[in-house]
Amino acid sequence: MTKFAHDAIVPNSNSSLGKKQQVAEMFNDIAFKYDFLNRFLSVGIDVSWRKKGIHQLKEIKPQQVLDVATGTADVALLTYKILQPQKIIGIDISEGMLNIGKKKIEEQNLQNFIQLQKGDSEKIDFNDNTFDAITVAFGVRNFENLEKGLQEMLRVLKPNGKLVIMECTQPKQFAFKGFYNIYMNIIAPGFGKMFAKNKQAYQYLNNSIQAFPEGKTFLNVMEKAGFNKTYLKTLSLGLCTIYCGSK
Repeated sequence: MTKFAHDAIVPNSNSSLGKKQQVAEMFNDIAFKYDFLNRFLSVGIDVSWRKKGIHQLKEIKPQQVLDVATGTADVALLTYKILQPQKIIGIDISEGMLNIGKKKIEEQNLQNFIQLQKGDSEKIDFNDNTFDAITVAFGVRNFENLEKGLQEMLRVLKPNGKLVIMECTQPKQFAFKGFYNIYMNIIAPGFGKMFAKNKQAYQYLNNSIQAFPEGKTFLNVMEKAGFNKTYLKTLSLGLCTIYCGSK
């Protein structure tokens, strides 16, 4: 199994816990401010990124959808609004994030359509060929073993099913990249400390983005895991990339 640089990036390098456990604890810790900080730090543009990712599934009209690393269920809720599939299952390793997601689903009275449960992206608790589509929004960087996670998603995807991954990426334009580096190294961790009392979480965000195999390199990783018809779309001067592949 291939190991990637970001697999070893952890929220706390002084901890004896593995990446998976650290990431779960980190998200449990910041769950109460996660949605607010997402909107605040991205100036709300992260919502449009999610919508554009979900629109990549319109052509296949999926009825059974799995949202991996669902967090507070933002993508699950938007997927129902845009595509209205029969069932959406969201899985995440953070119970704190899931609890907030469940409240949002209840507020919209969508419990019959969206179900959240604790689940590991590298050991998905569903049979082979279960889902028409899988979404992952800003979650693959948190996988402890990227290749294993991709293979598991391929396993539970039906033939001709489609995977859509949305992930933060580094802008390539030189002038913009300078501001981006200041923002991610100083501003975002500062606001993370101020509002969520956790600077490490937002420093980890930057570190994991920098180590992630982005662009065509990541498409090659998807293809090695077994996906075909892969393609990518860059958004907002390269701040976000949508990666797609089929089974």
